[in-house]
Amino acid sequence: MTTFLDTIKKRRSIYGLGKNVTLSETDIESIIKEAVKNSPTAFNAQSPRAVILFGDAHEKLWSLTEAALEPLTPPEAFEATKQKLAGFKAGFGTVLFFIHTDTVKNLQDQFALYADNFPVWAEQSNGIAQSNTWVALEEAGLGANLQHYNPVIDDAVAQEWSIPENWQLRAQLVFGSKESEANEKEFLSDDERFLVIK
Repeated sequence: MTTFLDTIKKRRSIYGLGKNVTLSETDIESIIKEAVKNSPTAFNAQSPRAVILFGDAHEKLWSLTEAALEPLTPPEAFEATKQKLAGFKAGFGTVLFFIHTDTVKNLQDQFALYADNFPVWAEQSNGIAQSNTWVALEEAGLGANLQHYNPVIDDAVAQEWSIPENWQLRAQLVFGSKESEANEKEFLSDDERFLVIK
């Protein structure tokens, strides 16, 4: 088993996150940037974009999310939603992942034969960047979990941090110190998931 595969196995959704992080914000920023920059993209499009939130900005994101969700959530269910969001706010930071839509459109115009595929490939590229960032943070000893509150929070996020109009929000990766372990994970049998053809 390689170190890389070991790290992939350790990368789990950690919901008990805290601020007891020994790495500097500068070190974490460098890890995230390297993970995103070195993630492959179709046609070397480099369409993923990331906004890294620390401190008050990180906490503000989850306050904005709470405000956006309250009118959409039945009152009897909102307390559970608030507790879940408080768990994210308790973390050390959040990475917001975006797709640069102009890049996708330009490739569609340039390569009409593949036009329908470029949005799909952009999503795949973004997913790879998210996964690589998550694994890199795990390797650095941090826990994380991936959330998808877009498009509910898109406008509030764009307004709060002056996000360019051609950046489309796709996911939110919350990270911090591991204050609890991941739940047990069950796997389908290999026979259900894989074919080996010789």
